[in-house]
Amino acid sequence: MGCFRALICVIFPPAAVLDKGCGAILLTTLLTCVGWVPGVIAAIVFNNK
Repeated sequence: MGCFRALICVIFPPAAVLDKGCGAILLTTLLTCVGWVPGVIAAIVFNNK
């Protein structure tokens, strides 16, 4: 994961997982709606895989 991708994870988590598939996008969007921190954590986890 590059610096730009990490910055996108923090600023707008659903945009950071667009290339990971529909499930990752939906889960990250849902967690971002619940709270910003869970969405950021999910985006970082999906991008580190």
